[in-house]
Amino acid sequence: MARAGLTTERLVRAGADLADEAGFGQVTVSALARRFDVKTASLYSHVKSSQDLRTRIALLALEELADRVGAALAGRAGKDALAAFADAYRDYAREHPGRYAAAQLRLDPETAAASAGVKHAQMTRAILRGYDLTEPDQTHAVRMLGSVFHGYISLEAAGGFSHTPVDTQETWSWVLDRLDALLRGRAAP
Repeated sequence: MARAGLTTERLVRAGADLADEAGFGQVTVSALARRFDVKTASLYSHVKSSQDLRTRIALLALEELADRVGAALAGRAGKDALAAFADAYRDYAREHPGRYAAAQLRLDPETAAASAGVKHAQMTRAILRGYDLTEPDQTHAVRMLGSVFHGYISLEAAGGFSHTPVDTQETWSWVLDRLDALLRGRAAP
């Protein structure tokens, strides 16, 4: 019999919190059982395995991030939209490092197709409509933006920019200015 009060949703949220506190790699069913002071076996009526738990956390993170980005993009276009999109990702990664790492989990094709990850691609393409790009340039731009944002966020989180006196926010703004100029097909400001 399942312990009163334990639900799949509650476990996934607790797993997401654990990911933010200890790192996504530390999230297992047994770690979650310790958090709830229950036997590991009692959680298997809610999640199939640690991989199932991690996938559910990834889906939660993608949904949270899509909601945040969607709200940030409302009513914006061009560089404003690009900056709002990028800032929403960066802020989410700073506030929820474990969840952000979970959002990078490679999902099986069926799960990915039904996830908020599709919304992320659609929102990126919506931003790019303001830049007059055609295919395949639009697909290249989606990949470039994802790579630049994730790369910068990951390096910053790992302390990769701490050795220089230049403020990371100044660099972030510089990067966004250059991306906007590149997407517009003109020289950087």
